[in-house]
Amino acid sequence: QVQLVESGGGLVQAGGSLRLSCVVRGSSFSIDTAGWYRQVPGKERGMVAAISKGGDTYYVDSVKGRFTISKDNAKNTLYLQMNSLKPEDTAIYYCAHRGFWGQGTQVTVSS
Repeated sequence: QVQLVESGGGLVQAGGSLRLSCVVRGSSFSIDTAGWYRQVPGKERGMVAAISKGGDTYYVDSVKGRFTISKDNAKNTLYLQMNSLKPEDTAIYYCAHRGFWGQGTQVTVSS
């Protein structure tokens, strides 16, 4: 059974930064792709960024140049560094890996 546990969300002012972390148990980010998704009430969950097992990265256009996805395979941890945050980045952020999801962490950006 794969378990994913996110942390690092919180309340931040526009222009600020947060770093999300996701620890995996029962698997490794070295064997398959992992990604960060976000969801706001009433809307579908959408991908924000992804990283392949080899380290190739993908970003949705709205976060390019502001967010950075990375991982530490030795620590079984996935990261999302979020800079220059905007109110429209407010959402619950989830990490995903091999069809499994974490419980989510709330990110709120005030204007």
